[in-house]
Amino acid sequence: MRRYRALSLALILGLTLGTTPALAKTPKPTLAEIEAAKKVEVEKKKAADAASKKLAAANQTLRTLTAKANTAQALYVKAQRELAAATKAAQAAAVHAAETAQDVAQAHRVIGKLAASAYIMGGSMSDIQPLLSSNGPQELMDQLSTLSTLGSQNTVALERFKAAEVIARAAKRAADEAKIVQQKATDKVTAAKKIADDAKSEQAKEVSKLQKVQDAIMKELASAKKVRTTLEQQRQLALLEESQANTAANTAGQKKIWPDIGFKGRSTIRSNESMRLKAVEFAKKQVLARKPYVWGTQGPSTFDCSGLVYAAYKSAGLGWPNWDRLNSALYSGYTKHVSLNELEPGDLLFYSYKGTISTIHHISIYAGNGMMWEANSKDKGLLFSSIYSVNGLMPFGGRV
Repeated sequence: MRRYRALSLALILGLTLGTTPALAKTPKPTLAEIEAAKKVEVEKKKAADAASKKLAAANQTLRTLTAKANTAQALYVKAQRELAAATKAAQAAAVHAAETAQDVAQAHRVIGKLAASAYIMGGSMSDIQPLLSSNGPQELMDQLSTLSTLGSQNTVALERFKAAEVIARAAKRAADEAKIVQQKATDKVTAAKKIADDAKSEQAKEVSKLQKVQDAIMKELASAKKVRTTLEQQRQLALLEESQANTAANTAGQKKIWPDIGFKGRSTIRSNESMRLKAVEFAKKQVLARKPYVWGTQGPSTFDCSGLVYAAYKSAGLGWPNWDRLNSALYSGYTKHVSLNELEPGDLLFYSYKGTISTIHHISIYAGNGMMWEANSKDKGLLFSSIYSVNGLMPFGGRV
């Protein structure tokens, strides 16, 4: 029962960590590099905090511009109301002016008829001449020395003409003034509209600027979180693998090959033969280049055992989310199990000091003909060796 609990735990860890992307450009930190990596994370957090301050400032500017735009819009609406009132007043004044002008014309026609009657009845032409030639009541009054010669009827007509003329001039003056008010209101509306439009334009620009600031903040925060999460996971994996390897080195009675007690892996594979051969070629190149062994690294200049496996398949084209940086034990549950008799180049080999998934401490890449490419240890480095050269071979291979 204890074995099955350990197996379940390893499988759960494999599935959980398999959903967390590794940073392509950030190598898995060694124990000596952890503190330096933490400082980088702190700097990213500072950058995110600085961006948050920019966001707060941008929000304040946006609120100011929004108030400005609202004020400008209110003034624009008020100016529109004033223009509507001025236009109505101007139209009314124009109608009144037209009506009074008609009254003047009617009075002028009446005077003309009276002058014609006076002439027919024998009146002096010189008496009525001013009536026919005058341009207005004031000019008419100035030209006549007396109104007595016209008679009472003519006098009444003349007075009416004079009154109509005065009213008409006043109406014309009121209409002209109303027109001026209307024009001022129109200009005010135009100016208010421009201010409102400009305010809205500024507001739109600030909204766009704010969006960019928000996007930058989210990106920085996501990056910082990703780095922190990945570092924590990689640190745990490195510590676990290092601890298991140290334990294996001091554990007696390990078998060359452990019995199969019902181990299970993935039901599918993610690679093809071409990819597996490319992974083998990559591992071979690192070994022949005599790259050194360093705990917790995945290249390009140093590797540990699981780091070499990860880098080999990544170079073959297998990337996130189908491939991730795990440790030896977790890779056993992250690959499809094949028997040792069915091994093909590129399959993974696992080594345990107790014959259980949770005690797997080493991993290598099968090269064919009973040989493997491996990052063995700090003392031995990267090797091309027999698959039986390390005690504790698990009874299955892992096909990626």
